Amino acid sequence: MNTLVIGGNGFIGSHLVDRLLSEGHVVHVFDRQSELYRKPLEGVIYHIQDFGNRSILSEALNNIDIVFHLISTTVPKTSNYDPIFDVMSNVVETIFLFEQCVERKIKKTVFVSSGGAVYGTPTAVPVSEDSPLNPESSYGISKLTIEKYLELFHRLYGLEYVIVRPSNPYGERQNYEGNQGVIAVFMGKIAKNQAIDIWGDGSSIKDYVYITDLIDGIYKAAFSNTKHRVFNIGSGAGHSINDVLKLLTQIIEKKILVNYKPQEAFDVSKIYLDITRARRELGWEPQISLDAGLSRTWEFINLQLLENKVYIS
Repeated sequence: MNTLVIGGNGFIGSHLVDRLLSEGHVVHVFDRQSELYRKPLEGVIYHIQDFGNRSILSEALNNIDIVFHLISTTVPKTSNYDPIFDVMSNVVETIFLFEQCVERKIKKTVFVSSGGAVYGTPTAVPVSEDSPLNPESSYGISKLTIEKYLELFHRLYGLEYVIVRPSNPYGERQNYEGNQGVIAVFMGKIAKNQAIDIWGDGSSIKDYVYITDLIDGIYKAAFSNTKHRVFNIGSGAGHSINDVLKLLTQIIEKKILVNYKPQEAFDVSKIYLDITRARRELGWEPQISLDAGLSRTWEFINLQLLENKVYIS
């Protein structure tokens, strides 16, 4: 099939592109910049432009069968600083995308939402797809709003869709010098002998899913015909920040410098996902344990730093 991955040069998107290529699909990528760690891939058609450039986006949708929407202009930590920007750049432009999908008779739209931000602070864990939705950041509200517009476009115009709510993904090609993705950020600082910042006492519990497991879930959700349209994709288990630190200490075998700071207001203290539906209906199962995934991620970061002549003592 002809596929378009919006956000295909990002961390999750680049791995999804790999999977689509390996399965024999024609792949188009729409993104505002090139991949961070790789050169453009042969056989991929790239459209490098901002999500808000409607004319280029419309051109990229020509003859596409399935659209994967992964792009976001904000992250939970920054979204509350400028909610108007969050809504205009994410929600409004996504509605335009859905209108174009209807006009062009796109066969299916796959939206990668959030397995944490749309739920907010859960009343119980693990959190299922039918749990209350109480986002506590503009980011989460925007993600949930986009989900609701997808439902609306399905009811009004028959737009086929599936929504994937991932937990916290990590793995190779996640930006270890950015501010999103606690595992990658931690490892980047540790590799450079810098202290890591922990907001709170390290007891907050999250769900971490290795990137190839997430991609397998997204792919199966996109190409399976099931009665449900929303799927949690995670590890199915919760790990505290202190648990992650303990594993990192064992894998890296060096002293880790830590700065503990006051808890962030937007952060949820305990959440992990119920993945029963994905197991039952998609035949999907996470394959990579947290310690194995951490080891692979550390190897990738080591390689990147060595190639850039930043040596790890």
